[in-house]
Amino acid sequence: ATSVMAMIVITGATGNVGRPLVQTLTALGEDVVPVSRSGAGHQADLTQPETLRPVLDGAKAVFLLTSPDFLARGNLQEVIGVLRESGVPRVVLLSSQGVGTQRHPSIHEDAVTGSGLDWTILRPGNFASNAFGWAESIRTQRAMAAPFADVALPAVDPQDIAEVAAATLRDPAHANAIYTLTGPAAISPRQQAQVIQDALGTPIQFTELSRAQARATMLTFMPEPVVESTLDILGTPLPAEQAVSPDVEKVLGRPPHTFTDWLTRNLHAFR
Repeated sequence: ATSVMAMIVITGATGNVGRPLVQTLTALGEDVVPVSRSGAGHQADLTQPETLRPVLDGAKAVFLLTSPDFLARGNLQEVIGVLRESGVPRVVLLSSQGVGTQRHPSIHEDAVTGSGLDWTILRPGNFASNAFGWAESIRTQRAMAAPFADVALPAVDPQDIAEVAAATLRDPAHANAIYTLTGPAAISPRQQAQVIQDALGTPIQFTELSRAQARATMLTFMPEPVVESTLDILGTPLPAEQAVSPDVEKVLGRPPHTFTDWLTRNLHAFR
């Protein structure tokens, strides 16, 4: 009889981190089960943990990525309970740097660290891919708007998050580790606009938004407490939030990608 290879289950498989994570693991020869609320792979919703059960049999690790609305509607303790009952030994949680700096609640991390499973927590800072929010106005008007124009944060490439996640899902040596994931240098929205302008070879008009203007836009796709804490990080970051973390290089053995690296791969979105 052929032996069944243990699978790795990836929730949030269609997003900025989930998609490259599935690709990375597949390229490494892993048996990957992508899970999302819609789209490719197994359909499941973490707010209904039972929907995960069918794919957990024989899973050696699960990557947990919760949607922005999960904090209001879901319970990670229940999800962990289903993983435990299904015999999953290992979980990797995509958290956020804001938990480490106490901007965001630690309820999800607490559920994972108290689970009795092998766990690893990834705390990315500001995502380079947040720049996709400017893509439409850059494409159509060669213009972009952002708050806190000159406050710099070390934006992390989701590809780096995915590769760190892949390493931690495959190697039990990362058990009970917490990694803060950032890019290699802090970069402000105005500097990001300059990078995009240089890459496109065409001028981009930059407008600085007030906090209130930014808040109004963000409330259309994020819950209010998350909006407020995100604006706090973007506008008045703590030294820890502006610092470059060594963890990407520690796990991957190479420096993290720059914002320019991220943009080069995604320039089509801005043309």
